[in-house]
Amino acid sequence: MEVKEVANIKSAKKRIEVNRKKNSNNVPKKSSMKTAIKKAVTNPSEESIKEAYKRIDKALAKNIITKNKAARAKSRVSTKLNENK
Repeated sequence: MEVKEVANIKSAKKRIEVNRKKNSNNVPKKSSMKTAIKKAVTNPSEESIKEAYKRIDKALAKNIITKNKAARAKSRVSTKLNENK
């Protein structure tokens, strides 16, 4: 989906470009994190949980998600693991 630039000011045009680049970098990382979480929730194993934690921590480190969302996701994943033990 192509969005037309509406900005007239040079700095606003730069911000649009920066935001576009950041979005194109963040979306795949967020998607892979969500996939790892879903995999860990549906089929909880030590390996899938580790992978999900790793992806969550990386997204948190890159400021893609907030600290609270990371904690909530980790809690959800660990709860599923504990239910199956």
